[in-house]
Amino acid sequence: MAPRKPLKEVLAEFTMPAAPQLVLSEEDGTLRCVACGHRCRIKEGSAGICMFRFNRNGVLRVPAGYVAGLNVDPIEKKPLYHVLPGRDALSFGMLGCNFHCPFCQNWVSSQVLRDDNAVAYPRETDADSLVQAALSRGAPIIVSTYNEPLITADWAAQIFDKAHEKGLKCGFVTNGHASPEVLAFLEGRLEMASVDLKCFTQTGYATLGGVLKNVLDSISRLKEMGVWIEVVTLVVPGFNDSATELRGIADFVVSVSPEVPWHVTAFHPDYTMTDGGPTPLSKLNEAHTIGKEAGLHYVYQGNIAGGDFEHTYCHSCNALLIRRRGFYVLENRMRGGNCPDCGAAAPGIWEDAPPHQST
Repeated sequence: MAPRKPLKEVLAEFTMPAAPQLVLSEEDGTLRCVACGHRCRIKEGSAGICMFRFNRNGVLRVPAGYVAGLNVDPIEKKPLYHVLPGRDALSFGMLGCNFHCPFCQNWVSSQVLRDDNAVAYPRETDADSLVQAALSRGAPIIVSTYNEPLITADWAAQIFDKAHEKGLKCGFVTNGHASPEVLAFLEGRLEMASVDLKCFTQTGYATLGGVLKNVLDSISRLKEMGVWIEVVTLVVPGFNDSATELRGIADFVVSVSPEVPWHVTAFHPDYTMTDGGPTPLSKLNEAHTIGKEAGLHYVYQGNIAGGDFEHTYCHSCNALLIRRRGFYVLENRMRGGNCPDCGAAAPGIWEDAPPHQST
C-alpha cells in the first residue's frame, strides 16, 4: 500500500485560483491576499498567515472542492436565535484559520498545518452536492462554519450563489477579522452572520493573532450591508471576563444597534487552556446584567446548564416569543416579524408559518 501523502500536499490539490476581488498584484510580483484583515503579502512559493492561501507560479491558490465537516443541525447552534427559529441549517466546514486561539473549540480542524496534534482530512465534494444535501434534508439555510470561513470565502461564494438559485439563505460563523474587500465580495451573498467578539483589548487580540479594530469595523460594516448579525463572546475566566471589558463589548454592540443580539457563552477547558475551570453561571449572569444595563434588547446565555436567559421576549411588552431548551425551540409564537401580543416589530429573519418546535 502506498504511503498516504502529507496533508499539506493533499490540501494543495483541493484548490482553485482566488476570486479576482480577493487578490492584488504588487509591483515586485508579490501577491497581496485581501480575504481577511491580515492582508498578507505572499511571495512565490509562500503562504499567508492562515497557511491555506498560497502563491504558486504567480497565482494565489485558495481552498476549494472539499469539506472537513458536514452536519445538519439547528440554526440555534450557530448561535443565531433570530433567524428562522426551529429550522435546520446545513453546516459545512473546511480547514484552517487566520487566528490561533488557545481556547479554540474547533482546533482539530482550525489548527491543521499549524499543530501536529490537529488531524482532520478533506472529503471531496462540489457546490451542487452541498446545495442538494440541504434541499434533501429540508434545511433552508447553508452556513460556512467550524473553521474560519473568511479564508475559504472564494469557494463559499460559489456555493452560496447556487444556494440562492434554490431559495436558500446563507451565512457565516466567523471571527470577523475581515477586510473591506472581502465584505464587498460577500455583499448580496450573506443574509446572516454570527460574529465572535472575543475580547475588547488589542492586547487580548494580539494573543489570538488578530487586530481588535478589524473585528469592530467588520461588525459595523456587516450591519450597514443589511446582513443580520448576532455577536458572540465566549467568556473566558482570566482573559476577558472583567466587568470593564464586558461593559466595553456591550457598549460597542449598542453603538452598532441595540437590536443586535449578544450571546455570552460559557468557556469549557479545551485545546491548550485546560488548567482553569469553566465559566461560572454567576459570571454569565453578570454579563447579562451588564448587557441589559447598556441598553441591549436581547442578551442570551449559552453553553451552560441552568441558565435563565435562553428565551426570546418582546422588547416592548416582555411577552414570551420563543421558548428554548439548549439548541431546541420548544415554542415559537412568532408569525412574521411582529410580536403576537402587542404588534411591536422584532428584528431578525422570520417566517409566516414556522414549525411549532425544532425539527
